[in-house]
Amino acid sequence: MKFTFPKSPKPDSVSDSDWNNWTWQLRQSLKTQSDFEKVFTLTDNERVAFSKGKELFNIRTTPYYASLAGDDPQDSIRQILMPQRFEFEDGLQQMLDPLGERKNNPAPRVIHRYSDRVLFLVTDICSVYCRFCTRKHFTGQEQAFIRNDEYEQALSYIRSHPGIREVILSGGDPLTISDAQLDRVLGDLRSIDHVEIIRIGTRMPVVCPMRVTDELVAILRKHKPVFLMSHFNHPNELTAEAAAALEKFVDNGVPVMNQMVLLNGINNHPAIVQALNRRLVYLRVKPYYMFQCDPSQGTDHLRTSVEDSLEIQKELWGHLSGLAMPNLSVDIPNGGGKTYLVPNFQVAQEGLVRKYVGWDGVQAEYVSPAAKDIKKPDASRYLAEWESLKAAKS
Repeated sequence: MKFTFPKSPKPDSVSDSDWNNWTWQLRQSLKTQSDFEKVFTLTDNERVAFSKGKELFNIRTTPYYASLAGDDPQDSIRQILMPQRFEFEDGLQQMLDPLGERKNNPAPRVIHRYSDRVLFLVTDICSVYCRFCTRKHFTGQEQAFIRNDEYEQALSYIRSHPGIREVILSGGDPLTISDAQLDRVLGDLRSIDHVEIIRIGTRMPVVCPMRVTDELVAILRKHKPVFLMSHFNHPNELTAEAAAALEKFVDNGVPVMNQMVLLNGINNHPAIVQALNRRLVYLRVKPYYMFQCDPSQGTDHLRTSVEDSLEIQKELWGHLSGLAMPNLSVDIPNGGGKTYLVPNFQVAQEGLVRKYVGWDGVQAEYVSPAAKDIKKPDASRYLAEWESLKAAKS
């Protein structure tokens, strides 16, 4: 099946040159209740949220992304970008910093939770403030680019820890900064010998695909290898503009992987997940993670149960190519790190014999070799490299 992607419904009052200009999209962002009322018929629920919404988390969306949302309050994209009164209700678990980033923050703007990689928060601005954001303790403070003193301290930390092999640019959204600023960051990181891989986590191909210009991809190619981590959550986000942005990356040698979040009443159905991921693979984007929504403040109404998420994953098993199959994962709160959630097909174990029932009901046994028969290979050539990775945080 060949997929086609619809163009965004540009308002007639906006010229093509403005609509396709990413800086215009950011300048014209909807931020206030009055801005949103020009595009949407707000419900009482939403008006209440606007009256106190910024107390919890900033409110903002690009005109492009707003155009993808319907006037139905239950529209999937509308629920992602629109504040709701439910955000202010007490929930099962309300955490300002659910991932424990503040305690894994050894230098300004650096989060070091895993031994071999760090997050580098180069901005706290996003072009759209998704209501399920996990970093409400930091994002949305409107500091467009990291202060120079913090920047230098962050780079010094990365330089002084040779076990750090990967730097993930995050924020905020790193692609909201200018080309010149991004070029500087990538160049400074690429000059550090032990930094092998750079990742960029961004929603811009989703909410402002006009950002993906020839100049941007030339910068990423210049500092390769750079991986682009997109954040598409619903097939309705895949417009002709978004598809062109993704293909511009991969056509220019920038690998793209996608991270989605399962959201209650928005995308938590196997039919929606497969529709999104098959279209992404068609565009040469690898579905990477399917996250359980983090328990950040104001997200209880958006969180699915672990049981529901596992049912979705199990339903996809065997019907969806491994290319299109994401890793279902939950981030253990307080900095415990990611753990994969996998449907359990083992039904019994007797000694070395494990009994399974597959996704389609096939029953079989797997006989595991005995521990006494297991030999370890000579790894001496790689041990020093391995030990340096493990020691990166010490």
